[in-house]
Formats: sequence, C-alpha cells, structure tokens
Amino acid sequence: MRLGRTARNCHARVFINTAAALALLAPPLRPARAQNRPTIDGSPAPVSPAVITRDAAQRATVRAIKLAERLKVDGVLDEAVYTREAPFGGLIQVAPDAGAPASERSDLWITYDDRNIYLSCRCYDGSPPAEWIVNELRRDTGGLRNNEHIGILFDTFYDRRSGFAFYTNPLGARADYSIVDEGGSNTDWNPVWTSKTGRFDGGWTVEMAIPFQSLRYRAGTNQVWGVQIRRSVRHKNEWDYLTPVPRILAGPQALNRVSAGGTLVGLDLPETGRNIEAKPYVVSRMSTDRLRTPVVNNRIGNEIGGDLKYGVTPNLTADLTVNTDFAQVEIDEQQVNLTRFSLFFPEKRDFFLEGRGIFDFGRGGNGALSASSGSDTPQLFYTRRIGLDNGSVVPIDVGGRLTGKVGKYAVGLMHIGTEGDAAVRARPTDFTVVRLKRDVLQRSSIGAMFTNRSVATSGTGANAVYGVDGAFLLTQALNAGAYWAQSQTTGTSGTNGGAATGNDQSYQARVDYSVDRYGAKADYLAVGRDFDPQVGFRRRADFNRSFAELRFSPRPTDQTVVRKVTGTASGEYVESGAGQVETRIWRGHADVEFASSDVVALDVTSDYEFLRQSFTPSGAPTAIAPGAYRFSDVALSYAFGAQRRASGMIRGQVGRFYDGTIRSLSIGPGGSFATSRIAILQQLAVEPSFAITSVARPSGSFTTRLARARVDYGFSPLMFASALLQYNSADRAFSTNLRFRWEYAPGSELFLVYTDERDVRNDRYATPTTVRGLKNRAVVVKLNRLFRY
Repeated sequence: MRLGRTARNCHARVFINTAAALALLAPPLRPARAQNRPTIDGSPAPVSPAVITRDAAQRATVRAIKLAERLKVDGVLDEAVYTREAPFGGLIQVAPDAGAPASERSDLWITYDDRNIYLSCRCYDGSPPAEWIVNELRRDTGGLRNNEHIGILFDTFYDRRSGFAFYTNPLGARADYSIVDEGGSNTDWNPVWTSKTGRFDGGWTVEMAIPFQSLRYRAGTNQVWGVQIRRSVRHKNEWDYLTPVPRILAGPQALNRVSAGGTLVGLDLPETGRNIEAKPYVVSRMSTDRLRTPVVNNRIGNEIGGDLKYGVTPNLTADLTVNTDFAQVEIDEQQVNLTRFSLFFPEKRDFFLEGRGIFDFGRGGNGALSASSGSDTPQLFYTRRIGLDNGSVVPIDVGGRLTGKVGKYAVGLMHIGTEGDAAVRARPTDFTVVRLKRDVLQRSSIGAMFTNRSVATSGTGANAVYGVDGAFLLTQALNAGAYWAQSQTTGTSGTNGGAATGNDQSYQARVDYSVDRYGAKADYLAVGRDFDPQVGFRRRADFNRSFAELRFSPRPTDQTVVRKVTGTASGEYVESGAGQVETRIWRGHADVEFASSDVVALDVTSDYEFLRQSFTPSGAPTAIAPGAYRFSDVALSYAFGAQRRASGMIRGQVGRFYDGTIRSLSIGPGGSFATSRIAILQQLAVEPSFAITSVARPSGSFTTRLARARVDYGFSPLMFASALLQYNSADRAFSTNLRFRWEYAPGSELFLVYTDERDVRNDRYATPTTVRGLKNRAVVVKLNRLFRY
C-alpha cells in the first residue's frame, strides 16, 4: 500500500532538517581574489596572463575573456571577440608521441558572461573530411569519444580532485559527466548546455555554452578554476591535451586526472542565486504481467510525480523525489551464469546514478583502489536493492538525497521509502545511507559509511552496516587503500561465547604501483561468514583472498606498426574461513596494441576450485557435484579499434571446465572495449553481440547461446530512437525494448517506450508452472518538464 500523508511528511521533514543543519555547518562564502588564494601545492595563484602562459613543466595558465554581450551560439565564430582576442593553443600529445606538439592546430577561446561560460575552437585538420571519424549523434554514448571531438573539464572549486566535463563532435552530439575524487566518471549527470558546430575549408568549428546554473562554483571576482582540454584526432588515433598527462593514461581517460589540469584565471563570477530545479512528470502506461498473482492483462494506469533539486550551498545539493518513476530506463542486458556466484547488474536509473561517486566505499577515488579484487569485493551500497526485488519493481513513495562538500568534507545522505508489494512479498521498507569523507594530504581521503534497511530481507528485524575506509595517493604512480566494515542483522552474530570472531566483518588492504612501462599490484581481502550488507552486494562470503599481479608493457622505438606490448602474470589464492583452499588461479596475459588501436591478446588460465556444495550452471541439465577440480583453458582474441566503422572483439576459448570441457566463441564487447558497433550511417548504428558456449560433461552436455542487438537512430542531437533485442537460450527468453527520446526543451523530455519478454521454449523444456509465450509487456508514454529558478 502507499504511505499515508503523515509518513510522507515525516520523510520530508527528516531530510529537510538534515539539509538545513549541514548548511549551517558550511563555512560562509566570501568572494576570494586570485592573488590571495594559494594553489593546491601552497604556492601563490598565478597572475592573469595575456592569453596563456606555461611553466617549466608545461602546465598552462589560461585567461578567461569576459564578454560585454552574449555569444550567438551557432558554430560560425564570426563575433568580434574572435578577431579582437588572440586564441590560445599549443595542445600536447599523449598518444601516439607523448610530449610532442599536436599534429593539428587548435585555436581556442574560453569566454564568459553573466549567464554562461563558453568554449570555442577552430579545429584545423589537414585530412579530407571523408577520412574523419564522425558517426555519432546520441547524447552521452561511449561511441562519441571515439569520434573526432573537442572537450573541456572544469575544476570549479580548484581542489584538484573533482570536476565537470563536456565534449562534442563535428555533428554537435553532446556528452557530459562529473568526476568525484578522480574516480570513475558519472556519465548520467545530465546538465543543461548547448553545442553548435560548423565547417570551414581546412577543419571544423565549435561553440559550447554552459550555463553557470548547471555548475557548482564560488561566486565573486578573480576566481580561479582548474581546466583541462582534450582533443581527439581520431582518424590518426591521436589524443591531445592542454597540459601534459601521465603516458599510462594515453587515451580519453586522462581527462579524469583532474590534478593534471591547468589553471583558469580572470573569472568574475555571478552569484549562484537560488539554484532550484523542479522536474514534474506525468506518465501513462498499459501493462501486462502473467507472472504475477493475480495475472495482470492490459491494465491502464496514469501517474504523476517529480523531482526537486535545491542548491543548499554552492557545493551542497539537496534532491527530493516523490512517486519516482523509471519507465524510460533501458532494460537490463541478459547474462549467462556459468559460475556458482550471483550475477551483478549495473544501475541504470537516473536518480541513483547522479552523485554516485560520493557513495563509493573502499574502491573509488584517486585511482587508489584498483579493480584487482574484481567482483569479489563486497559493496556496502548497491542502489538496485532499492525499488527492485528479484527483478520486480517495488514502487518508491518518497526519497531524499543530500550530496556535496562542506569544507574538506564530502557528504552523502540518502533516505528512501518503498511502498512494498504483496505480489512479490516485499514489505514497506526504509533505506538509509550516510557517507562522510574527508580530504587529507593533496589527493587522499579517509571516510566512514553507514547503511540501514528497516526490514531485513528475511522479512523480520533490520540490517545495518558501518565501516571506515581510506584511499591514499602516495606518489603519482603509487596508490594504496584499505577498508573495514561490520554488519548487524537480526538472527546472526559475530560473537561466540562472548568472544569476537569477526564473522560479521570484512576488511581489505591494497597497493598499486603503475607507470607506463611497469606495474605491480597486490591486495588482501577478507569477508566473514555472517557479513551481510543487505543494502549492498555480496558475491561471495566466508573467505580470505590474496592476489598479486605484475605487468611489463614496453613501447617500441618505432611505433609505425606496433604501439605497445603488454604482458601480465597474476595469482589468486582463496581460503574459506575454516582454512580450506577453495580457489587457486594462475593467469597469464599478453597483448599487442597496433598503431591502428587494434589489439590481439592471448590469455592462459590454470584453475583449482573446491566446491563445498553442488551448483548448476545456467542451461546445464545436471549439477556439478561437490569436491575438488583442476582445470585450465586458453583464449585468443582480436579487438578492432573502437574508432573503426565496425568495432568490437572476436574471442575464442577452449579448455577444461570442472569435470568436462568448454569451447566458446563470442563476438561483441570485451576487455577495455565497452561496445561492439557497426556504424551504417552517421545517424544509424548497430551494436551486435553473440556468444555460444558448449560444455561437455560425463553427466550431460549443454550449449548456451546469448544474442543481443542494439539499434540506434539519431534524428538530431536532441532526438533518438533505439531498440534492444535479446535472446538467452539458458532462460529460453526473448525480450524487446523500444525507446524514443526527444528533448523538446532544455532538460525537458518526451519518452515513448515499448517492452516485452517472451518464453520461447518448446514443450520438451516446459514445466507445469511454465508461462509460455508472452510473460510481460508494457507500453509507456512519459512527459517531464524542467523548471529552473
């Protein structure tokens, strides 16, 4: 049932009172002059240059140009400022020839008025336009960074840790994201901004207008920001930056190294105002669900709701959501599970994606906690625990979030109430997450986190988890990190006869040394038997894991054909809490990256697994019995560069699999290649993937097939249609997801969505409870509108 008005008001009052308290704790904001504010290393801020100056390390200081009147953003670059003010340039390669001047000239201007900050560029290119790689119109797609493009990052609080990035290609397609503590980019941050492009004989032009209202910053005269500019001359596989970046970051990812950016001075910034955004929505849907009891057939419903965003301070934002709806979100990509552990599905819902970097625990920020522990590291906060239960949607009644910084402290608070759903046995539940993190040293941090679920997954009692973590950048190449966490759940205890055993705890320590030519990493991870983060994700319990890896990746002197050769060797050793060896894996990897950005790779794995209990891989007719197994396999892959008209990876694998053999062939994304893509037209692209795996065992053989095709058509940078078609033979399911999105006004959208899932098994595989044919279907029309005050 829905929460009553009293319950809703209680949720809102708790959230608003907390936001107000934190606002009072924030230090008063005073306009600061550039000459009085030190840089991150304690030296005085630079004096405004004529246009650009560089120090001995080639770090740039750029003067922003204040405009008396607004630019007409049309991509033409015919305003008087472009002749009156000299441009700056001098971009520096990070690839292929690190440290060399960019092969193509870029004339750049950073200007601003009382509403917007602008980046303008005349991007010269001596190659014919037919050779340019320009085939993406969608917003925020990974394919855009594999086009010719120009982008900028603003470190608006000049803390050398976090920032906002914007980039566009010659078609005017837009992408944007935010970065917290130099961690992973949050591409689901979608501010309002504009980009227009044009062509001239010898290159292309761009004008980008970013409203100050879309950013968080300090108001006042002579403000100082951090800045980095990236240009990709993609048909040459060349990456250029305003200031030098570490060579190991060769490619698009160097933009996220906020601390490597330059300095932007001469900013007289307007007051931030009220910074209130309201986004109401109305949705109409017709749904069918034959898996529910009672069955739902063509039920028509209408709903209203919305989101409210309020800038408590320039760097602290409160969000309130009421009757939250995610009908426009793309469905999950299907997976085949051949392991004995749970699958992990990424979050796709906008409300939970925005600001997520602050809630990272024990794995994010400053690059200090790498992915060496893979998916075995538990997550204290996994947003899909909220509003979803075993794949079914549980309505969210009301929720609030407060994120940002108060001085040196990063703050993240979230409280959300779900209604419950008797059909899936989900009770009304309150979820609470508190995250506090303090900046220490130049780019390090320490923090604490608390999560609480008012109704545990068992249906009685509650679940709470608390922990502390740290991420330390000891040098530009040496990172370290650690965390400790403990859970408390009704019915379990980490004590035995009054003596603590640590069964309800988890902890980890990691170290990573990484330069372009060499690398080494090691970590130790422990997860107790009763450690249970029920607002998080735990793939495996009751184990202690040790991991180590060495890397050697030289670059040849002549990079005409081969750009880089990489070899890694790693070992993984896992014991149960009782000391039983459960996993021992040795891996060897070698790859060659060509100048074209194609990569050929070879992987060899030797595995030992001890099964405490039997498990059944997806699609298998019989279970694999408990016991010890030794097996190995080899895989060969070839990945076509992401900038190619047809990109992706072809991978073949052959070897042993527990008590049998395995052979697989896959075509699609893999490794660092996030997607496989065929660009048919500038507006039309297909992202196909297919995997077939054949396992032969004494007790029965089986074959799984997983096919997926995503088709995208961009009518313009503001309008696109997409289709996601999937088939999974293990579940014998075929699903369709059709979406149309039109941004009819800045930040305001119309969505048309059709989704269905069908069981396509024949009678031989059917059971008395099988729902054959259509399982569920939905047709949705959703309209929202952004109001800014």
